[in-house]
Amino acid sequence: MSKEDMVKEAVEEAKAKAGQEETSDQEETTQAEENTEAAAEDPDDPKKEPETEESGSEDAESGEIKEEKKKLFGKKNKKDKKDEKIEELTDRLTRQMAEFDNFRKRTEKEKSQMYEIGAKDIIEKILPIVDNFERGLSSMPEEEKSTPFAEGMEKIYKQLMTTLESIDVKPIEAVGKEFNPDFHNAVMHVEDEELGENIIAEEFQKGYTYRDSVVRHSMVKVAN
Repeated sequence: MSKEDMVKEAVEEAKAKAGQEETSDQEETTQAEENTEAAAEDPDDPKKEPETEESGSEDAESGEIKEEKKKLFGKKNKKDKKDEKIEELTDRLTRQMAEFDNFRKRTEKEKSQMYEIGAKDIIEKILPIVDNFERGLSSMPEEEKSTPFAEGMEKIYKQLMTTLESIDVKPIEAVGKEFNPDFHNAVMHVEDEELGENIIAEEFQKGYTYRDSVVRHSMVKVAN
C-alpha cells in the first residue's frame, strides 16, 4: 500500500470517530433537556429551584396590606382616658351653662313680677288722691274756677295725670261702653230705653290699668 492510500485511510477513520462522538454528544444533550422539563413539571422534585427572594418580598407586602385593611375596617379601638375626661368635662360645662341660663331667665321674670307688684301697690295708694282732685274740681263753682287757687289745683291735677300716663297708667273707659266684667264692677242696674243691653249708664269711681293689667275696676251703673 502506498503512502497516499495510508493517509486517506487514516483521514476516513478520523472522520468516522468524529461523527460518532458528535452523535453521542447530541444524545446526551437531548436527555439532559428531557430531565430538566420533567423536573420543572414535578412539584415534588427535590431538584426544583426554590422561590426567589423577590417573590417572598411580594408575599410579605401583600400580608401587610391585608393587616392594614383589617385595622381600618375592623373594630375601633377604645377611647383614650384623656378623651373620655374631656367629653365628661364638656358635658358638665354644657349642663351648668344651661342651668345658669334657666336661672337667669327665671330671676328676670321674678324680678319683673316683683317690680310690677310694687308699682301696682304704689299706684293703688295714689289713685285716691287723684279721686279727691277730681271731686274738688268738679264741685267748684263756675265763678271760682278762674281764681288762682282753682287754676293751681287744675295744673297740679294735670301734672299728676301726665306722670301716671308716662308710666303706662291709663283710665278705663266706661260710660257708653258695653259692660265688661274684666274691667268694670257693676254696683247698680237701671232700666233705660234709650240705652242698649248691658250698656254702662254712669260711672261712680274711675278704674285704671297698669301695663294692660287692671289696677282698679271701674265702679259703674249698668242699664237694662
